[in-house]
Amino acid sequence: MAIARHGRGPVVALRAFASQVHPVFMLPPLAASWFGAVLAREFSVSIGILHMTAMFFAVYTAHVKDGYVDFHRRDEDDDHPMTVLGCRLGLAGATVGFALALAGLWLSVGPGAALLTLPTWFVGYLHAPQFDTHPVTATLGYPLGIALALLGGYYVQTTALAVRPLAFAAVFVLLLAGVKIVDDAKDDAYDRSIGKRTVAVVLGRARARRLAGWLMVAGLLAVLVLAVDGLFPPSAPLAALAFGAVALLARRAAPGLATMVLIRGAYVFLGVLVAAVWFRPLAGAPLPDIATLGPYTYLATEVVFGAIALGLLVRARALGSAARTVVALYPIAYLWDWYTLEVGVFAIPLRTGVELVGIPIEEHVFMIVVPALVIGLHETLRGTDAGGDVHATESATGAEDTATTPTDRGERIDT
Repeated sequence: MAIARHGRGPVVALRAFASQVHPVFMLPPLAASWFGAVLAREFSVSIGILHMTAMFFAVYTAHVKDGYVDFHRRDEDDDHPMTVLGCRLGLAGATVGFALALAGLWLSVGPGAALLTLPTWFVGYLHAPQFDTHPVTATLGYPLGIALALLGGYYVQTTALAVRPLAFAAVFVLLLAGVKIVDDAKDDAYDRSIGKRTVAVVLGRARARRLAGWLMVAGLLAVLVLAVDGLFPPSAPLAALAFGAVALLARRAAPGLATMVLIRGAYVFLGVLVAAVWFRPLAGAPLPDIATLGPYTYLATEVVFGAIALGLLVRARALGSAARTVVALYPIAYLWDWYTLEVGVFAIPLRTGVELVGIPIEEHVFMIVVPALVIGLHETLRGTDAGGDVHATESATGAEDTATTPTDRGERIDT
């Protein structure tokens, strides 16, 4: 029997096997393996290559199995380069390669390295048709594989786990889960027709996109918080800033284009994190000392955040509603502020000393800026949810997905 569906001979067969190496989705797990080694600071290149090889065969297993199920069992794909026999030989070869790499890790590092690496093969093999029919496992399969690759890459170098790699792994799970939800939204109509229950199928494309957005926001905020806490290097928020900018560009795009943009953004995110961990460009750099402004320090911060609030309110056309809220809230805030200052709950050293109606002038400004900023953010988010996701709305009403055939799978995370 033939191995390739479109030709005969060893060269054609090799090309068929090579077709299952999808660089877009093969590179992140391999890079995550090396990122784990970078987190260890001192690492063995040979051990790193051994673990990376195991990751390669685990992901190759996922690609071959996914293609086999989608084409030969579900009729979901329009074409596939390998016959059933070719797929089975590919799976067997990948499994043998993974087992040999696993044995090498056991002998070189210890049983713990092998045990932590082994689940990555099961994540790949069981992706289809077991995991990809449930919204949780369909969403978390690829992100979990990346997290395991990172943790395994760290463990094989140190024979231990630590809070720092676990935190990085959690960040990647949050971020990539959001990307995966957006990716699955491309095929929600077809997935629904064959019984696949992705998040987009269960929640609808509009709500799925919102959930994806919040997951990505949670991951980016975690980077910022953990950098402030000192667990992540001080330059790590630059990675969050870069991915956040990309995510904003992808927000209004259709799921297919959004997936392409977000995946490239994830590459940038990982690259900046690797640079931040390895080079530590801001290590030891002190925080900007705005206290040099002396008595105008507090007022200066209020001017900055007040300008942000004003910009958001103007963009959202919500100046009137913000003014009404500030007026309604002001008496309560004034009494609360006056009382806490009077009884000595807190003090404000870096202020002008100017008082109005018994409290510092800075506190009056504060009681205007904070609710204005909250309303500006709220109205901006509400406006984008209501009108920004045109493609999600169209999909929810069936305007986009009139066909019952799958879309191009070239950018899918699960391939």
